[in-house]
Amino acid sequence: MAFSHTRVLLYETCNALSIKPNGVYVDCTLGGGGHAEVIASRLGTRGRLIAIDCDPQAMTAARARLISYQDRITYVLDNFCNMASILKSYAPDGIDGAIIDPGVSSHQLDSPERGFSYHSADAPLDMRMSQVGKSAADVVNTYSQSELKRIISQYGEERFANRIAKEIVQRRETMLFSTTGQLADAIKSAIPGGYYEDKHPARRTFQAIRIEVNNELDIIPPTLMTLVEALKIDGILAVITFHSLEDRAVKETFQRYVEGCTCPRDFPVCICGFKPKLKILNRKPMVASKEELETNSRSRSAKLRTVQKI
Repeated sequence: MAFSHTRVLLYETCNALSIKPNGVYVDCTLGGGGHAEVIASRLGTRGRLIAIDCDPQAMTAARARLISYQDRITYVLDNFCNMASILKSYAPDGIDGAIIDPGVSSHQLDSPERGFSYHSADAPLDMRMSQVGKSAADVVNTYSQSELKRIISQYGEERFANRIAKEIVQRRETMLFSTTGQLADAIKSAIPGGYYEDKHPARRTFQAIRIEVNNELDIIPPTLMTLVEALKIDGILAVITFHSLEDRAVKETFQRYVEGCTCPRDFPVCICGFKPKLKILNRKPMVASKEELETNSRSRSAKLRTVQKI
């Protein structure tokens, strides 16, 4: 299917960056190029946008969309977990701002062949953003019951994690899982009838397995730390999250740089030497407007947090 991805909080995010025409900016999750297009349009010919994505399909689509700005964009097909090496190569003197929107894109969710959605019965059980490495099928078919329970509980915050893990293990003894429909059916049968009447019963488990496949949560803190260190004074970092686990990781990482000293409170003097490096620009996260919610229901859970280097 043709690449289509609707960016959320588009202008709120780009406005928060306070783009300098000759500045250096990083879009850590390029996707379809929505945010990148706005950022690039505000850059002068001496400005630079480093556009990163690990999904080859997204990169191809974004390049086509941003053809008018090719003189000011550097494309990097890589995972943002490798931010340190990326910035060393393309922005050794620091950056003026960055945006990161971790997690799955609309296109990935809406493309049955990518295996992210529980609505596609015959789709391959994949869920790999980069299309390389272990797949969701590998996780479901090889992890032990205790491992499955852990990730479903921890990453999906699913109260029926043990029942779901047990059902998966029992079913794969007869036939290995190969489609999203098979997995969704196993999850549905493990959950008491009518419990998730308003939402699909497989929603939390699919989220958990996707996070495990792509190592989504573990790479957020070190990536943010690298970006903070690379920011120039007054540089701005904007992060969009879509669920509580992502948001918690972002808040906790930012707080370390806002508070500064990490010494115990009863120490008479600071011995850690850690000084505050950030100030929070919006204490309460920005959320989608009523107008955006009417045109893009997926923006309902989006939260935008911004910080500035001091």
